Amino acid sequence: MKTKTLKIHIIGGGNLGAALATGLTKFSPNTEITVTRRAIQQIQYLESKNIKVSYDNTFEISQSDIILLTVKPYQVEVVLIEILPHISGKIIVSAVSGLSINTLEQKTNHDHSIVRIMPNIAVQFGESATCISFSEKYDEAGQKVFELFSLLGTALIVEEKLMDAATILGACGTAYALRYIRASMQAGIEIGFDAKTALAIASQTVKGAAQMTLEEKIHPEQLIDRVTTPQGCTIVGLNEMEHQGFSSSLIKGIKTSFGKIKEL
Repeated sequence: MKTKTLKIHIIGGGNLGAALATGLTKFSPNTEITVTRRAIQQIQYLESKNIKVSYDNTFEISQSDIILLTVKPYQVEVVLIEILPHISGKIIVSAVSGLSINTLEQKTNHDHSIVRIMPNIAVQFGESATCISFSEKYDEAGQKVFELFSLLGTALIVEEKLMDAATILGACGTAYALRYIRASMQAGIEIGFDAKTALAIASQTVKGAAQMTLEEKIHPEQLIDRVTTPQGCTIVGLNEMEHQGFSSSLIKGIKTSFGKIKEL
């Protein structure tokens, strides 16, 4: 029996929207993707990946199963005014920071199933950490979205009150991890590697460490113990980093970002 094609309409072809389209096309079978953006020339490269693109937010939107909003918060009102006359009974998935389920319900006249998500741009490689939130009345739609994003990395259902925190830890966190990789690369150059080799080692090391935590599901400190020996070079390096505020500065940075999102 032939599986029904899932049609997903992404409104907002910025970095996240394009990454979602790419990831869904790669890792979600029987999915047809459309991405819209006013400056269409910036997303036309997606057509080579069998992704439809348009400058018109309503392009074939009535045929979609899921409408995914990846626009800026200030753009939501205009987008909804534009698309609501053309849709009914859809699953609307919002990746818009700070836009609550209740607010989106009101803005869409309670005519659609509402699900909030917060993925990150690694979704294009099937490696996103995606937090998903929905109310009980939207359980069927929420589970459908959860299954979809489980194909694109780690998907976690969280309470809606944690979605701002999810934005900081899972989405902004990508930049924090990359900054660590950059610093490690720079140190690698200082101790003798060329830039390309240092970057390859630093990146793979982070990927491997992350894979260990995901697979073994134990506290990172237990894994650290495996590579630290008495009077060894690992422990002295770790201790020096802590003396210089490594963990405390990271925690403070995350909390500062969280404070900022609460101001928006």
